[in-house]
Amino acid sequence: MKALEGSVALVTGASRQRGIGAAICHELGDHGAAVFFTHWSPYDDTMPWGSDADAPEQLAASLAEGGIRCAHASMDLSRPAAAVEALDAAERSLGAVSILVNNATHSTRDGFERLDAATLDAHYAVNIRGTFLLSVEFARRFAGAGGGRIINLTTGISHGPMPRELAYASTKAAVEGFTVTLAAEVASRGITVNAVNPGVTNSGWLESGEAAAMRSRFPRKRLGEPEDAARLVRFLASPDAEWITGQVIHSDGGFRPAFN
Repeated sequence: MKALEGSVALVTGASRQRGIGAAICHELGDHGAAVFFTHWSPYDDTMPWGSDADAPEQLAASLAEGGIRCAHASMDLSRPAAAVEALDAAERSLGAVSILVNNATHSTRDGFERLDAATLDAHYAVNIRGTFLLSVEFARRFAGAGGGRIINLTTGISHGPMPRELAYASTKAAVEGFTVTLAAEVASRGITVNAVNPGVTNSGWLESGEAAAMRSRFPRKRLGEPEDAARLVRFLASPDAEWITGQVIHSDGGFRPAFN
């Protein structure tokens, strides 16, 4: 029997074929979970890499071909009502959710000369409010005797500064603090809460020059791959990780940031 057999996972932010979200969906599904994922292409449309228009349908088809029960929805997680809507949709499609992976994120470059209220609000709405509301709504609904899992994706802010990413770094620092405190609150409900920092990942957002510069800061001279993060998320979702909670785990290949 597969480790996640009978569980239902909700994974946010699976908008691109080479993204971490898509890799997590495959990894959880391959180990027995049914998978409901959300995506929001309008965000990608505003980014340099652009949207991967058919990616959600292709991901769903790929999961289904592997015998994985799945469903998905386009959802703007910056809306306060989205947390309830996402969990409702997952439950209608696949049943009660026992694994929540908060992978969706909002990230733009800023720095002190460009940071303004609109930038802060956009990061807050997805990275903090969206993650927090989904997590607490999940915990309120969870009715199992154990095996509940909340896994938040974060970044390497606790390892050092992230120049020109003030809003992003600050909101991810808040996610780490939330993870530690929520873990203590929901432990009695049989839910673990952890955060994963996947480090710099080759998911299509780096230009070639940036990628080359980043590789030099890894001991193994390679970038992380989406599957690297997905394997850790799958472990944290499994019964083997029931004694791990309130942790921020840096699965970053020994990456060391630059400080300029």
